[in-house]
Amino acid sequence: MQPSQLALEAIRKKLIGKRLNYKEIYAVMDQIAKDRLGDILTTYFAASGYSKGFTTKELYYFIKAMVETGQQLHFRGIVADKHSIGGTPGTRTTLIVVPIVAAAGFKIPKGSSRAITTPGGTADDMEVLAKVEFSAADIYKIVQKVGGCIVWGGSFNIAPADDELIKVEEPLLFESYDKILISIMAKKVAFGSNHVVIDLPFGEYMKVKHLKDAEKLKKKFEELARLFKIKIRIFIHKTDEPAGRGIGPILEVREALRVLQQKDHRPPDLEERALNLTGGLLDLCLSSNKKLESEIIKKHETGREWARHILESGLAWKKMQDIIKTQGGNPNIDSENLKTGSHHHIIRSRQKGTIVKINSKNITILARILGAPTDKKAGIYLEKKIGEHVENDSMLCTFYSQQVHALAEAVDSYHNFPMFAIE
Repeated sequence: MQPSQLALEAIRKKLIGKRLNYKEIYAVMDQIAKDRLGDILTTYFAASGYSKGFTTKELYYFIKAMVETGQQLHFRGIVADKHSIGGTPGTRTTLIVVPIVAAAGFKIPKGSSRAITTPGGTADDMEVLAKVEFSAADIYKIVQKVGGCIVWGGSFNIAPADDELIKVEEPLLFESYDKILISIMAKKVAFGSNHVVIDLPFGEYMKVKHLKDAEKLKKKFEELARLFKIKIRIFIHKTDEPAGRGIGPILEVREALRVLQQKDHRPPDLEERALNLTGGLLDLCLSSNKKLESEIIKKHETGREWARHILESGLAWKKMQDIIKTQGGNPNIDSENLKTGSHHHIIRSRQKGTIVKINSKNITILARILGAPTDKKAGIYLEKKIGEHVENDSMLCTFYSQQVHALAEAVDSYHNFPMFAIE
């Protein structure tokens, strides 16, 4: 049977809930990667996974096929990586984690995605500072020179089928749990990562709503990591609001740089979230180098405290400057040089009380109306967060955009998509 026919048969089977073998899954991935399936059939396949799900064996086949139909990177020794399942606007920890880990002496070639369900992916944000599209050969050179990189994985045929699936999912703003697993693990395997931490938030407005679902997802991550011989650690935590206050590429990058530069007005919640993830990743890497682990324990006690030392000493910021320069950006950039859109509007409270809830889904909708992530300067700055008191007419948030009509539409839409609950 021709690959195209086999792919069609596989989609039909999955739509009615049947299991697929490796040959069938490979045929679908191969046809998607070669852009021979078309958006309609690709959408049918994505929808079949959303409604029917996949077995662990199918997930393994899916990841393996997605990797093998694209390019792969191969690095020697410990290769670190961090990934969030996404869905939380803002919370740009990767720009903090990568330079700390690279400054610690571990390789961390970070292949990142563009936005799927948020106002900006890590690749969208890093593009504010430097280029993110490179060939595999370029990435080897960058990592050899500075130890780490932050690049767009779709720029050089890494798991190409994943980017096509992302395109058909994006308009609906959804990803199935299995698709999250596949997308993340395929990128880790393709980039040669063997020590990985996963940031897995759950909450009312997150991709994962309930703790029991987060725990199921954690178990699947661990099973797949074992099959691919990857050391993994999953951080599950309840999330009710973004870490930090900036939403949209410029605002998110500005806050990450404030943490790296240790500015007085840096966001403490973003810093602590990044240190938790970095500490866990450093502990994981140290577990494969017992001599270094002994030295670090004597000096810093834990990976987290080692990460804090690297951050507070300025080594992380110096490493980030090296990464920015090597990726073609300006290493002398300062967080305060990053300016928002020229048009803005302040949203004010109509009552007195305390912020009890922030609707992250509505933040995403409004930020995208403002133009993020295509408009790097568009976004939302949260003047208030959960637990903070407001008076009548207090500032709640500020909308930014480069386009007057986009700003007007977002302001008008706020009444249908309120971000704050006040009691």
